[in-house]
Amino acid sequence: MALRVETEVELKSPPEKIYNLFKKEAYLIPAASPTNLQTVEVHEGDWETHGSVKLWKYTLEGNAETFKERIELDDENLKVTLVGLDGDVFKFYKSYKIIIHYVPKGEGTLAKVALEYEKLSEHVPDPIYKYLALVVTLTKDKDAHLAKA
Repeated sequence: MALRVETEVELKSPPEKIYNLFKKEAYLIPAASPTNLQTVEVHEGDWETHGSVKLWKYTLEGNAETFKERIELDDENLKVTLVGLDGDVFKFYKSYKIIIHYVPKGEGTLAKVALEYEKLSEHVPDPIYKYLALVVTLTKDKDAHLAKA
């Protein structure tokens, strides 16, 4: 049974701008958060196409980790879903998805961030303090990067 944790993050950038950074220019995200994210590489498809596969290399709690995902894009609702295929999260979870929905809020954006996952066992901790915190940090870093541009 899939579990879900979620949070909301207020951003200054317009929703279309931050969505398009993720959709079309994900290769720029490591520059926005170099402490946390080292590289992102396309393994299948390209940077912009629904269903493309990317490999993310990041640092979490001082450890180098990877996350291979297939991207699902919802242009109408400005929603990105990263469906986990391989990587370090699968040491703990049978399935793992990152969902970010960018909703207009005033002149900025409300990013609704969620993780959907299935634990390998009942002893596995929820990803809220580790992986959800990383996604929130990366989301804020992308927003700050766009503000500087």
